[in-house]
Amino acid sequence: MTTERAAGSFRDPSGFVFWRDGAIYRQVNRIYKDHYDHLMASGLYEHLVAEGLLIPHEEVTDAPELSADGAYKVIRPEMVPFISYPYEWCFSQLKNAAITTLAVQKAALNYGMTLKDASAYNIQFYKGRPVFIDTLSFEKYVEGAPWTPYKQFCQHFYGVLAMMSYVDIRLQRQIQCFIDGIPLDLAAAVLPGKTKFVAPLFMHIHLHAKSMARYADRPIKSTEFQRKMSKTALLGLFDSLEGGIKRLKWEAEGTEWADYYSDDSYTTDGLAHKQRLLEEMLRAVSPKTVWDLGANTGFHSRLAAGVGAETIAFDVDPAAVEKGYLQMIQHKETNILPLLFDLTNPSPSIGWENNERMSLIDRGPVDLAMALALVHHLAISNNVPLPSIAELFSRICDRLIIEFVPKSDHKVQKLLATRQDIFPDYTQEGFMRAFETLFTIERSARIQDSDRVLYLMQLRQARSDQDKGQFFL
Repeated sequence: MTTERAAGSFRDPSGFVFWRDGAIYRQVNRIYKDHYDHLMASGLYEHLVAEGLLIPHEEVTDAPELSADGAYKVIRPEMVPFISYPYEWCFSQLKNAAITTLAVQKAALNYGMTLKDASAYNIQFYKGRPVFIDTLSFEKYVEGAPWTPYKQFCQHFYGVLAMMSYVDIRLQRQIQCFIDGIPLDLAAAVLPGKTKFVAPLFMHIHLHAKSMARYADRPIKSTEFQRKMSKTALLGLFDSLEGGIKRLKWEAEGTEWADYYSDDSYTTDGLAHKQRLLEEMLRAVSPKTVWDLGANTGFHSRLAAGVGAETIAFDVDPAAVEKGYLQMIQHKETNILPLLFDLTNPSPSIGWENNERMSLIDRGPVDLAMALALVHHLAISNNVPLPSIAELFSRICDRLIIEFVPKSDHKVQKLLATRQDIFPDYTQEGFMRAFETLFTIERSARIQDSDRVLYLMQLRQARSDQDKGQFFL
C-alpha cells in the first residue's frame, strides 16, 4: 500500500489530498468537523452535487488514515480526468468558472454556509462544465460577517477577465506569474480610464484597489473592518459581481489559426481522406486518453472523443481555443476539453518548491498523442531539431499519430519564404530516422492530393509504473 500526499495540498489546516494505490482521497481533519458535518447534514452537499456544481464523494470508513491524530473523516472524491489551471483556460472558461464560483457561494448562503476562499484553482472542468472541487472550502456562516474571499475572487477572476476583455486577451497568462491572482492595483493600472465609468469595474477593481492601498502600510484598529454585512448586502455583492462579469465580452475572430480549416491547406477530398485515416488509426489503438497537440478548434480532437477517449485539445491560439470551447458547449460534449498550450513553452511546475502546480509533462503520459500539421512549425518556425521533437513526444505518450509536412508543401514554402533554409535534415528520411530511434512505425499513409504523410507510431520501450504520470486526478 503506497500513500503519497499531493504536493499542492498543504495550505489548509482543515485537511489535505493524498494518493493511495492510484486512487485519490481527502483527509478531513478534526478541526473542520463542525463545518463538514453541517455541509453534509444541511442539504447543501446534496443540492450542489445535484446541480453539477460540486464534485461528489463517498466517505471511506475503513481507511487506515483514520487512526492518525487529528483525522476526522476520509473521503474519496469522484475522479476528474484532467487537472487544468486558470492560465490554460480561454476567456469563456475563466468567465464560466467565475460564475460557477458565485453560484456555489449563493447556494451555500441559503444553507447557512459560506466559502472561506474563492480561488480559481478550486474549479475544474468535468463532463463538459466547470465544477467546484474543494469540499473543505465551506464554513458555517456567521450573521453579519463580510465575504472573506472578496479580494481573492476579484484577483483570480474579475480583474483578469476585465484585462482580457478591455486590453488584450493574452494578459490572461499573467495568472501564471501571480499564483494568487492579478494584484488589483496592477489590474486598475492596466485597464483603460473608461472602465472607471463602468459601475461594477469602478467598485470592484478601481475603488477596491485604492482601498487596499490605503491600508497597506499602516496599522488597522481591531474595529476598523468589523462593520456588519447583512445577507441582503452579501447577495447584492454577489449579484453585482455576477452582473459585471456577465457583461464582459471577447470575440474570438480574426486570427490565422482560428480559421485554419477554411484556408487551402487541404483539398476537400484530401481533408476527408485525412479524416478517414485518422479514424482508422484511432479505432486500431482505442486509447482511453488523448492529447491533441496543436488542435486548433478541435476538428480532429472530436474524432478521438468519438472513440470514447478523454481528449484534451491543446492549442496556442486563444481564438481557436475559445471557438473550440464554445462548440463543446453547443454540442454538449462531455469528454473533450480545449485548453491553451504552447508546445515550445508548455506550462511549467510552479508554486511552492516548484511543485504546487504540475507541469504539463508531469500530467502525462497519455495513451495517445496527436501532432497533426505541427512538426514543420516546431522544426522550421522554432528551430527545434527533429530528434528533440521525437524525444519530447516519447515523454508524453505511448502511441503517436503524427503528420509530416515536407518542404514541397506550400505551407512549408511559406515558412521558408522569409528566412534562409538551414534545415538540411528536414526531409521525410530525416524525420523517420529521428523518430525510429524511439518509436516503431506501425502504419504510414500519404494524404490524398498532397505530399503529406500520416504516421501511427508506438513507443519502443515500455514504461514502468513509476514513469507513468497522473493524468487522472
